[in-house]
Amino acid sequence: MTHEIVSRETWLAARKALLAEEKAFTKAKDALSEKRRALPWTPVDEDYVFEGPVGPVRLSELFGTKSQLLVKHFMLGPDWTEGCIGCSFESDHIAAALPHLSAKDVAFVAVARAPIDKIEAFRRRMGWEFAWVSSEKNRFNYDYHVTATADELANNAQYYNYEVQDWANDELSGVSVFAKDEQGRVFHAYSSFGRGFEEVLSTYAILDILPKGREEAPGENLSHWVKHHDRYDAKPETPNCCGG
Repeated sequence: MTHEIVSRETWLAARKALLAEEKAFTKAKDALSEKRRALPWTPVDEDYVFEGPVGPVRLSELFGTKSQLLVKHFMLGPDWTEGCIGCSFESDHIAAALPHLSAKDVAFVAVARAPIDKIEAFRRRMGWEFAWVSSEKNRFNYDYHVTATADELANNAQYYNYEVQDWANDELSGVSVFAKDEQGRVFHAYSSFGRGFEEVLSTYAILDILPKGREEAPGENLSHWVKHHDRYDAKPETPNCCGG
């Protein structure tokens, strides 16, 4: 991108015009966030049993002492050798926010279908301290449409992001929000897929105010430049957002 070089006065006029748009965007975003928080809840009838580092743990137990639970649907399949680069990029940002989230009555857990031993090995490699459990032995991933069924894979048509897509992947990314009331009942409050949770990526937010921006061409995404954070100084690797 080439930039016009102008006087300070001309620059200031252009900046003020953009500022008006930024303020309008902020107000629109605030209104959208209010609508998101006001969504109705639906009961979660199954208290899914996951495998954790020290044994089985139920969905209701993942809240700990909190009333809100944020679940990261992490792309790490049973046969994968490492976690998805995009999910790892997102988790780097969430990990830094955990003390603040905890102070606001929020528990966080990542969920993947890989066996817990493989999950723990990758979690230690990345240096993350958040909770992570395996859904290998339950239907959680299928019920929340982040793992393709055998039929979806066979027909190359998968229900994802609230509609049937004309493709299918064995594992996909997303986040889900659950709430627990005073009686201990668990409710599904929200789920977001695709780019719906992009706001958590503060790296993107910073790049978006810099002249070069994200430097992602049309049709590209973070898989064309993001690496696992322990590999930026290593030899070039083939871009792959989807792990195994």
